[in-house]
Amino acid sequence: MPITLDYRCLYDAVRARFESDAALEAFLPQALTPGELERLGDDRYLSAMTRRVFHAGVRHTMVDAKWPEFEKAFQGFAPEALARLGPEQIETHMRNERIIRDRAKIRSIPENARFILDIRRERGAGFGAFLAGWPDTDTIGLWRLLAKRGARLGGRSAAGFLRLAGKDTFLLTSDVVARLQAAGVVEREPSSQRDLHAVQDAFNALRQESGRPLCQLSALMALSINPGF
Repeated sequence: MPITLDYRCLYDAVRARFESDAALEAFLPQALTPGELERLGDDRYLSAMTRRVFHAGVRHTMVDAKWPEFEKAFQGFAPEALARLGPEQIETHMRNERIIRDRAKIRSIPENARFILDIRRERGAGFGAFLAGWPDTDTIGLWRLLAKRGARLGGRSAAGFLRLAGKDTFLLTSDVVARLQAAGVVEREPSSQRDLHAVQDAFNALRQESGRPLCQLSALMALSINPGF
């Protein structure tokens, strides 16, 4: 019987691949609570943005292994300091062999620092409060804002950043898209606003039915296609 986007059918199909309920629950990702998001400093959000930018097109494990050196090189990613990062300083970082030396990606750091500071000024609160207050029912709207106002946060990078930061989000991996296609939600990888809204509606319905966060529903979809996810 084909697996639909009925939550119980989806869950039962994935549960059969685990030894116990506890094993499945331990495997599923967790999102931070709104309070936890608010308590994170803006430096942690700039760090997560930058890590996601460097993940693009590169083995994530290589970036992650070097991340302590990035934290040292960029002074813990304090937005106030890095918003002033200029060409001479960027050239200095380009000579640092302990980090990944990609000029275009390094240039995104001051841009994203200014983006975070702009949100802080507009909202009168930190970037974490901004994320905490954004409704999960409009995740694609948050993706769109990040792509428009952030640097190198388009495509899958917006969702990737949110996942790193702990904000609840679904991911449109090839396995998730395959499940959505099999269920008739979309015909191809969603890129148009119409298709993205259809995807959001499907996730919203599953969330209401199950009470689970979007990140776990996304993982269940992927596991229903690829047991090795």
